Amino acid sequence: MYEIENISQYLADAPPTIVPLLVKPHFEALTHKQKLYAHYVSRAAFLGTRIVLRQVSPESEAIFDFILALHEACHGRWPDLQKAAGIDDEALTDFFNYATQFLGNSGNYKGFGDSKFIPRCPPDTIEALATAAPKAMEALEKSNVPIAAFYATTDQPARMHLGYPDKGHLSTYYPDSPDITQDEIEQISDFMAEKKLLPENTRLKKTKDGSFQLLIASGLAKPPLEGGDAGPETIFDLGGKLAGKKLELVYGDYIEEMAKIALHIKKAGLNAANDRQKQMMDEYAKSFGTGSLNAFKESQKLWVKDIGPMVETDIGFVETYRDPANVRAEWEGLVAMVNKERTQAFQELVDAAPSMIPKLPWKPDFEKDKFQAPDFTSLEVLTFNGSGIPAGINIPNYDDIRQEIGFKNVSLGNVLSAKAPNEQIPFIDPRDLDVYQANRDQAFEVQVGIHELLGHGTGKLLQETEPGKFNFDQSNPPVSPITNKPISTYYKPGQTWSSVFGGFSASYEECRAECVAMALSCDFDILKIFGFGDGAVDMNGKAGDVLYTSYLSMARAGVVAVEFWDPKSRKWGQAHMQARFSILKSFLDAGEGFTILDFKEDDLSDLSIKLDKEKILTVGRKAVEEYLQKLHVYKCTADYEAGKKLYDEMTHVNEWWATKVRPEVLRRKTPRKVFVQANTIERNGKVELKEYEPTCEGMIQSWVERKV
Repeated sequence: MYEIENISQYLADAPPTIVPLLVKPHFEALTHKQKLYAHYVSRAAFLGTRIVLRQVSPESEAIFDFILALHEACHGRWPDLQKAAGIDDEALTDFFNYATQFLGNSGNYKGFGDSKFIPRCPPDTIEALATAAPKAMEALEKSNVPIAAFYATTDQPARMHLGYPDKGHLSTYYPDSPDITQDEIEQISDFMAEKKLLPENTRLKKTKDGSFQLLIASGLAKPPLEGGDAGPETIFDLGGKLAGKKLELVYGDYIEEMAKIALHIKKAGLNAANDRQKQMMDEYAKSFGTGSLNAFKESQKLWVKDIGPMVETDIGFVETYRDPANVRAEWEGLVAMVNKERTQAFQELVDAAPSMIPKLPWKPDFEKDKFQAPDFTSLEVLTFNGSGIPAGINIPNYDDIRQEIGFKNVSLGNVLSAKAPNEQIPFIDPRDLDVYQANRDQAFEVQVGIHELLGHGTGKLLQETEPGKFNFDQSNPPVSPITNKPISTYYKPGQTWSSVFGGFSASYEECRAECVAMALSCDFDILKIFGFGDGAVDMNGKAGDVLYTSYLSMARAGVVAVEFWDPKSRKWGQAHMQARFSILKSFLDAGEGFTILDFKEDDLSDLSIKLDKEKILTVGRKAVEEYLQKLHVYKCTADYEAGKKLYDEMTHVNEWWATKVRPEVLRRKTPRKVFVQANTIERNGKVELKEYEPTCEGMIQSWVERKV
């Protein structure tokens, strides 16, 4: 029986860590036309907010409206509302903390972790606030969302976590379909692949008669006259295990939002810097209007070729982390300005890439024939709308575009540098704390740079590109460095990396990219590119300290990762943290005292990480590279069985980790940052930037003034 044993782990952060996403000098440096371009794409990104909310949970949109209606009722004068509701300071603070975390995650499930969080104040507080602000109560009643929806689902405890509906978890990617099974979802995915129908902008609904509807996000309620991506048909007969059932394509999911988004994208196109940007915006508008992901792929090809823009953007259904099947994507939108000074270091890393890739633990057979040098920029983020803001991005995610045209890397500078005052850093040995704090930002920048460029940017998928045609010598196939035998598996026509590896593919790939970063950060020539050292091996200098901090950071991340593992479902809730746990395991398994979890107390209250700095270049790097080689070769050769077995073993949480380490991690956990973002406002043809205080009140006000 799945029960909620420790409700405290789901309580909202008190207080949340609120940081401002500062960007004003970079925005003000733009020309008038660039500001208009940034403004319209930013508006398009934020107009997708309600899409994200609906992708998170059935109640998220109503809670969002509830929070904004409270602000509207008191015009931001919260003491007035507090008095009218008859609640004390503590109750108001608890509500503020919840509302801030909610807005920072675009929903009531953690964007990083996929578990529900609930208010610390009792339901009476929510009811009192709603009674004092009738429009707030109306927002809940209109959507049939009871106040109980803010709180723990004690009658259905598995729904405290996102995941497959047939496992009892919640996923609104499969709306109103509590009995849809994982197997049915996979069967539909296979059918869609046969029809060359991409899934990212879809949701899947099981009907009462056992057939299925594929809901396609579009600003139009019908497919275009020339037909959709799968042609003019909208109803298909299914085969195999689903024989006798049908799949109907239903256009117009999120219709109101998608139409508004398409309109603002067209306005952005009128202010594009060049013809390529204009074409890119046209393809976006076509995709968002008609639901065509073929058009979206065209936009991404143009985006990759749009080298070095002053205003960088990307928008759409991009990342698939939150879909349990890892194929359907969350809405997100990015608008940012280039930081030219920091971009120089990343460009030098791009230039050095062809000489760095051969240092990785695989032969050319498992690498692209030619490294496509990408655009790699350091950005200052104006807008990032979604369930959370990453530190770096490597997209597009379409394998064919990456292999044939290339990709882009971006490092988000003002996200990386955002810090909360007096931030606690548990599990670092006190003797290492000074060097860790002095080098953490630099180590993270190096890690993100290598991870995005040489992690996600390396590797060749060996495949039968079409019947009888291969992108490798099938008569003399490459020899696996793991078995020392010719490979026997490869991707078949129509198969992709994510379709073969399924639900764990996202975490597996993040792990592979992190391992590349761990391996190549040991190269002092790379550290020199980032301004650390002169290229000579020196573990006692600045470069050595950055490297040491990088390994300490990864080890610490591996320890705190178990917060994101649910002991009841025995399920990981966050792809990156699952990856980091497995890398810590490779450190611990390396032996020779390289990494030790040190403690004397039975309750692990004194647990800290001991990592031997002098063994990083020998024992540490060797352990990482051995693990990386397996991850890489299994991915390149579509060896699902070997990859699944390896990753299951490396991410297995045993009883000691579950019953000893995890409770201590929860006891010492620190709140994840939530960012207060600026708004752009167009007045009389001019665009102004408005920034907000990094407070709960500032966070709420910023969302009220977005008018989404």
